[in-house]
Amino acid sequence: MQRHTALLPLSLFAGALSAPALADATPLEQQLKDLQSFQVIAHRGASGHAPESSMAALELAHAWGADYLELDIQMTSDGELVAFHDDTLERTSNGEGHINDHTLAELKDLDAGSWFNEENPELANEAFEGAHILTLEEVFNRFGQDARYYLETKSPELNPGVEEGLVRRLEAYDMIDTGRVLIQSFDQESLLKIHDLNADIPLIQLVWYSPDEESEARLTEWTGVTPAPDEITDADFQAVADYAVGLGTNYLYDGEPVITEAFVQQAQNNGLAVHVYTVNAPEEMQHLLDWGVNGLFTDYADRLIELTE
Repeated sequence: MQRHTALLPLSLFAGALSAPALADATPLEQQLKDLQSFQVIAHRGASGHAPESSMAALELAHAWGADYLELDIQMTSDGELVAFHDDTLERTSNGEGHINDHTLAELKDLDAGSWFNEENPELANEAFEGAHILTLEEVFNRFGQDARYYLETKSPELNPGVEEGLVRRLEAYDMIDTGRVLIQSFDQESLLKIHDLNADIPLIQLVWYSPDEESEARLTEWTGVTPAPDEITDADFQAVADYAVGLGTNYLYDGEPVITEAFVQQAQNNGLAVHVYTVNAPEEMQHLLDWGVNGLFTDYADRLIELTE
């Protein structure tokens, strides 16, 4: 495996890619430059309008002009990579059990669309019935270099080898040097493993802030990758910036904000883009836009695009 040079911190590109130099930027450098502006991230595609992670949802988000198609990547029992959020099949298919206990052929026999019609009768569409669980290759074969992809290594502890498989496919489809992909994970070890496999891949460290189990008066980060938002320091942000170009964070917990505008600015001052998930209400979208966040994950890319145009 060829080793790659480490990515420059995102903040360096603000000055390094001046207007005259921008014309000579590589596609990967251009992607990093674009991350300094606002990005519309279609959460599992247009999942407010069609079954999540389905081709219908991806087609809609792509047609609307979302900057990134966001998908969770898991591994089948026979080593194939599929786009599916939950570790188990019951919520969004007619299957049962853990997804990684099934072969791709078994998963392809499932109906991953009818559940959406049942839960959203006002949006029901006969075309959604029988929707297939998609492989990563099917997504790449459909959209190719015409889209950018925001991929999560989902539950890597349940999907051993997912990092190697993902990097291998990204290289085969030339998605890295062409600036077409971001990889995100809550699992810091998974991101570091990807960084070791190919250090040119831009990474996003996901975090989840919620009340501490022992003292609800203070917040804690789910995996311990950072301190609480009101305790985080420049050094904490820089530790993430050593391997990642951005931070993906929740905005609310139980309806209450867990981050502030100062948190966003501090992260950005330490070279990290800030992407916030999952924001569907227009008033919340506008509030975070006013804070200057670099991107929002949303089930309703159409709403967000309308606000930003």
